[in-house]
Amino acid sequence: MNIAIVGTGYVGLVTGTCFAEMGVNVTCVDVDQKKIDQLLKGEIPIYEPGLEEMVARNYRDGRLHFTTDLVEVLDKVDVVFSAVGTPPDEDGSADLKYVLAVARQFGRHIKKYTILVTKSTVPVGTAAKVKAAIQEELDKRGEQIPFDVASNPEFLKEGTAIKDFMSPDRVVVGAESEKVREVMSRLYRPMLINNFRVIFMDIPSAEMTKYAANSMLATRISFMNDIANLCELVGADVNMVRKGIGTDARIGGKFLYPGCGYGGSCFPKDVKALIKTAEQNGCMMRVLHAVEEVNEAQKEVLVNKLKRHYGDDLKGKQIALWGLAFKPETDDMREATSLVTIRLLREAGCTVRVFDPIAMDECRRRVGDDVEYAKDMYDALLGADALLLLTEWKQFRMPSWGVVKAAMKQPVIIDGRNIYDPAEMAEWGFEYSCIGRK
Repeated sequence: MNIAIVGTGYVGLVTGTCFAEMGVNVTCVDVDQKKIDQLLKGEIPIYEPGLEEMVARNYRDGRLHFTTDLVEVLDKVDVVFSAVGTPPDEDGSADLKYVLAVARQFGRHIKKYTILVTKSTVPVGTAAKVKAAIQEELDKRGEQIPFDVASNPEFLKEGTAIKDFMSPDRVVVGAESEKVREVMSRLYRPMLINNFRVIFMDIPSAEMTKYAANSMLATRISFMNDIANLCELVGADVNMVRKGIGTDARIGGKFLYPGCGYGGSCFPKDVKALIKTAEQNGCMMRVLHAVEEVNEAQKEVLVNKLKRHYGDDLKGKQIALWGLAFKPETDDMREATSLVTIRLLREAGCTVRVFDPIAMDECRRRVGDDVEYAKDMYDALLGADALLLLTEWKQFRMPSWGVVKAAMKQPVIIDGRNIYDPAEMAEWGFEYSCIGRK
């Protein structure tokens, strides 16, 4: 089968490469010539474990192609996946200009029956707008070429995206025709050969499923952060509470880990977009408003703990940050807690010295010279009055505590991800604080 993927960002490149790995002939399309030139040289524009090698292998073997021109491949493909960005507008709604631009180009140039599948995360009702845009272009041409639209939201986690795509929990497809069901079943069967888990539904339900899933996960995180903050006040241990409720089969243990706030490209954007969709339909998403408020407040928790330790006047303090990306195994700093933490510390007059295994270049791009950049995790600690841990990279989990203590000016550690043992910290003589534990 021949397919095209429009958009070579995180979703598009992973999707296209994984389909190519399963034997599909894939052309990835992007209007950014620089990005396409990079990909043709074997350089990928994002960080995702294992992806660079997979891109190189499938390009070398002739299953993966790159171009800036969708028109040149349209008459050769059966399916076009639209995986372009849907950045938030100022009011929180998803900006659909790129999605609709792809639809219009599709309508202007298709010559035979082709399916346009929306892979991007889009609000409910987008497929209808896409279909109307295509039909409008066909009407301008005076053509009656058959086509279908479909919704196939992605559920990829940054850091494990290849595994998520190749062995998915489920594949959700919103379809209006039996032909779409047949084609999408054929495309995904290799990934689901042992347990076929394609869930077909109407298109609005598929569009809603993506937002509902991410909003539920965000809700669990904010709920546990609220519980963790209360645990500190009443002397309970949130880890014990988490285990106590996570063993309830009705609740389960996933996404019950408290911390210093969620970030990334999905949860913040999707929660805002779902709230906006509800408002546009005369509905108030009261729970999600609270989820968002809790998360924004939680991003300040580490600086608040630092102020409780040193007092409100932090001017002149040198603070080390371990971790900049919103989660491990990615360089993504979109909506990351580190950005809020850096801003608050700099506003308080602190010197901030940072280290992240992958996201240093991304931090330079976003923050510039507002922080100092360490050459390694221990270099970040030299002369530090406190260490704040924001991202639970594996290399931060078992540091040499003797080296840590010798490097720091003051043995103060504030753990935003609860990865250290308070008893061990006390044995080493650290003044240790974490989330939801004494």
